[in-house]
Amino acid sequence: MDEKRIKLAESNFNRYLRDGLLKKESFEEVVYQTYLKNAEESLNVANEALKNKTSYLWVVVCSYYSMFYIASAYLYKKGYKAGQEIVHQVINEALIVLSKNDLEKHFLEEYEEEKDKALAASENLLKDYEFERIKRSRFQYETTEAIKEEKAKTSLERAKNFTAVIRNILEE
Repeated sequence: MDEKRIKLAESNFNRYLRDGLLKKESFEEVVYQTYLKNAEESLNVANEALKNKTSYLWVVVCSYYSMFYIASAYLYKKGYKAGQEIVHQVINEALIVLSKNDLEKHFLEEYEEEKDKALAASENLLKDYEFERIKRSRFQYETTEAIKEEKAKTSLERAKNFTAVIRNILEE
């Protein structure tokens, strides 16, 4: 993720805090567990929809929501909760600002001998989240079922990876 994008996220993060779109929040286990449960449920629904070829649209939507909920759990554990307005954008920007160091640390520990690979993995994970957020909103305009199926498979794989990494960080 380039420095310009990170600076934009930091600026937006500060504005969201100032405008009340993102708030400091006291931790409640029930809220945190609800985010985790929703992330897992969304991923399970995406898996089933793909396996049964029920709806590629809903594979993408549920895959994204698994990422959204685990990101929300991460931010909540850090002491932040998004409000009701532009919540997806708020979560995206806050995730970039608050998780970058944790992700880099996680991947550096995992790939101690391959530092550059670890830093790239951290950036790619954040880009995957942002890309899936955008794809979810555009997906309905894809025309062929083959394209939809391939994009759905990609979304599900990204969601599985994203939720696994964030869950691992949450458990550290």
